[in-house]
Amino acid sequence: MRITVVGTGYVGLVTGTCFAETGNNVTCVDIDENKVKKLSSGQITIYEPGLEKLFERNLKEERLHFTTSLEEGIREAQVIFLALPTPPGADGAADLSFVLKVAEQLGKLLTDYKVIVDKSTVPVGTAEKVHAAIAKNCKVEFDVVSNPEFLREGVAVEDFMKPDRVVIGTTSERARKVMGDLYAPFVRQGNPILYMDERSAELTKYAANSFLATKISFMNEVAILCEKLGADVDMVRRGIGSDDRIGKRFLFPGIGYGGSCFPKDVQALVKSSEEVSYDFKILNAVMDVNERQKVFLIPKIKAYYNGNLKGKRFALWGLAFKPNTDDIREAPALYIINALLAEGATICVFDPEAMPNVKQVIGNKIQYAEHQYDCLENADALIIATEWSVFRTPDFDKINEILKHKVIFDGRNLFDVQRMHELGFHYESVGRAVAKP
Repeated sequence: MRITVVGTGYVGLVTGTCFAETGNNVTCVDIDENKVKKLSSGQITIYEPGLEKLFERNLKEERLHFTTSLEEGIREAQVIFLALPTPPGADGAADLSFVLKVAEQLGKLLTDYKVIVDKSTVPVGTAEKVHAAIAKNCKVEFDVVSNPEFLREGVAVEDFMKPDRVVIGTTSERARKVMGDLYAPFVRQGNPILYMDERSAELTKYAANSFLATKISFMNEVAILCEKLGADVDMVRRGIGSDDRIGKRFLFPGIGYGGSCFPKDVQALVKSSEEVSYDFKILNAVMDVNERQKVFLIPKIKAYYNGNLKGKRFALWGLAFKPNTDDIREAPALYIINALLAEGATICVFDPEAMPNVKQVIGNKIQYAEHQYDCLENADALIIATEWSVFRTPDFDKINEILKHKVIFDGRNLFDVQRMHELGFHYESVGRAVAKP
């Protein structure tokens, strides 16, 4: 099948590459000439495990193409995916300007039947708006489908190639047949393609991410209660996670969620609720909890240093909002850094992938270490903000040797409290007892 993907951001590049991997001929369109040049020459523009190999193979096999021309890109396409940014506006509502602008352009360019697919995360009713924007200038038949993505950064290739489910929102039998044929290779193991109307498909994406964000915030609230009542959040997590009705995933406490999806999607669903005069109380609480949680470690750090952080030097491991990505959007680490800088502290950071992105945002306000242990030099304490695998079993003898003091503040509960006590560290985490030397 001939496919066009408009937008080569995270979702667009993964979508285009994975469709090419199953034998489709894919053209990706982007207005950024520099990005298109890089991609066309084989230089991948995002970090996502497993993607580069597929990207290089399909580029070499000429199943994957890139262009800045929308007209050229859609000329032979049967299906056009819109994978465009929908950032939150000042009021929290998703900004559809990029999507609707392209939709208007498509209306002037379509010369035969095509299926237009909203792959971007969009509010309920967007498919109708896209249809109207295209129809304004279009003289041929077309269908607009809602096909939300459920890609987890860090495992997006696996999620796309072996999806738990594929959600397709359309009331058109013709579009349903096209989309069913397109996704058939991805669901051979029997995972379902769920057909529904467009509005239900749009709401499904927001509801899924909002529910997961709610689980995270709930567990973070439980962690705070554990600290106050003398319970251990790890024990509580295991106790409730073994219940099939609850499940084990998304119950790990920490310093909040970030990234491009959860914060934006929860905010957008709240805004959509407000527009129909519904007060979504749970999600408002979820956002409040998460904002507090991002700087959860700061009061602990200040208390340890008797309220005075001026002149203190901290090493910080982890900048990305989660491991296996270079995405720093709404990353808790950035909030921690800004809070420490405001208190007069200095910071040296290390992250396996995200440091170039942080440099673009924070610049030389902090120092960047080439290796994870380098940033411990002359540091009063170590802070852990992202649970990269490389941080899980560090050389504690080396940490002890380099750090000025054996003090660790862990926002991701990577280490065993009893072991940290035996190693002689002052160790504070989330929802667990403090280990003291």
